[in-house]
Amino acid sequence: MKYKRLSKEQLEELHPEFINFLATQSITAAEWDVLKKEKPQVAEEEIDVFSDLIWEGVLSKVEYLENISEMHMHLFHLTEKEMKLFSVKVLNPEIDLRTQEGFGWFKRNFQSDFVEYLTASKAYGTDKNLDKFELIEQGAVITKGELYQWFEQIME
Repeated sequence: MKYKRLSKEQLEELHPEFINFLATQSITAAEWDVLKKEKPQVAEEEIDVFSDLIWEGVLSKVEYLENISEMHMHLFHLTEKEMKLFSVKVLNPEIDLRTQEGFGWFKRNFQSDFVEYLTASKAYGTDKNLDKFELIEQGAVITKGELYQWFEQIME
């Protein structure tokens, strides 16, 4: 398996797509029931293949990721050729960027000496989608990029 298996909840949400996937494998509903009972390993492999297909589709469309912790923000713009990063470090130990109050403090004080910035870019490795997936595994979430774009504007 290249990525990770979709959760039970995710599979339930994608039930129509999974049925279509099984159909492309020439597996009927009755055959699927038999597979689950008599060859659970084969059924598990089918779920793994489906999960990888879904991840490939999602990752190929991802443009922005955010990983926000108590005192750090890592904002990624995933372009065609490279990953661009805005990194923010808050030096005030009383601030938690994950809270509304902490983020409000940051927006009011983003130019103060209590905030440090770093920008970087990095070329993808041999598998662009795997690089994106690794960021998600480290805690990043897919976004529309509003925060990254805001930084882009203020950094100009």
